[in-house]
Amino acid sequence: MQRIEPLGGDEFAPLTTFLNTASSGLLPARSAAALRAAVDESVSYGTMGQDYFGPAAASRAAFARLMDVAPERVAIGGAVAVHAALIAGSLPDGAEVLVPDGEFSSLVNPFAARSGIKLRTAPLAELADAVRPGTALVAFSAVQALDGRIADMAAIRAAAAAHGARTLLDATQAAGWLPLRGGDFDYVVCGAFKWLLCPRGASFLVCGDDGLDALHAGWVAGADPYESNYGPIREPAAGARRYDEPHAHYSYVAAARSLDLLNEIGIETVYAHNTALADRYREGIAALGHTPLPAPGSAIVSVPGLADAADRLAAAGVRIAVRAGSLRAAFHLYNSSDDVDRLLEVLGEGRR
Repeated sequence: MQRIEPLGGDEFAPLTTFLNTASSGLLPARSAAALRAAVDESVSYGTMGQDYFGPAAASRAAFARLMDVAPERVAIGGAVAVHAALIAGSLPDGAEVLVPDGEFSSLVNPFAARSGIKLRTAPLAELADAVRPGTALVAFSAVQALDGRIADMAAIRAAAAAHGARTLLDATQAAGWLPLRGGDFDYVVCGAFKWLLCPRGASFLVCGDDGLDALHAGWVAGADPYESNYGPIREPAAGARRYDEPHAHYSYVAAARSLDLLNEIGIETVYAHNTALADRYREGIAALGHTPLPAPGSAIVSVPGLADAADRLAAAGVRIAVRAGSLRAAFHLYNSSDDVDRLLEVLGEGRR
């Protein structure tokens, strides 16, 4: 079988067989170097550095490029749940929000916790058919964290448009390897510490042209943040920057470099690489007598009945996850066919 080389060159040198990007990605060397320099700078200039807004603006632009939207449509923050809560707060009382069964909590809880919202669920495969008159918003992940299933985004968009509903896409398990267009949805939220290879504390919100009937209450939401420090904000920022949170400076110093790397390589290239590795693993695990959960075309592969192999894999230097009783492997640009073969080798040893 043909060898698949890692992407990224000298940016990555993992000391383990790392197959757990669906939990947290590896930091590129360029991002780690920028982060160390920012920490050193803080000795003299404080934890906001000499340029607090520069790295955030660079990250905003780089993420916008990945999502094929204008930077003016992108807000920055620290967590998907905060972005989702801002959207939840903008909905009128009585609004119906439709989400898939078992959707990740950070996307669901802000709507469940908002009084006056009617939260309804449906199986992911039936989500498009579950949109009905009166549905205000359909919120769903592009890729399910639990098992790697890819949503039928086109069908859900079409159903939402037919009933006058808006769409909220969580791209946390997709952006960085699955080609996406942010402009295809009314809102996109994305945690960047997984497939986007950023530190924790960096997240993004993409808004449509209509924006939100809301404003983030922090001082950075002003047109001139340094004139918005005291009292009510008199002039909100133009575009999505009015939804910015006061950001974690270090996270965005590194995020700008990580996102640049992904743009340099290209998401189509990463997609082909990741899915080839996932297919290699599916073929190999089937030969060992196991059946992965259905998730065609996904870089995430979950296999029931192998949870008890996690300790043996960890002892062998293979980093992987167990979710809902299944062994979950996630293949990204720094992985190679050697990583897949090592995983299969250790799993095969358990049969002997």
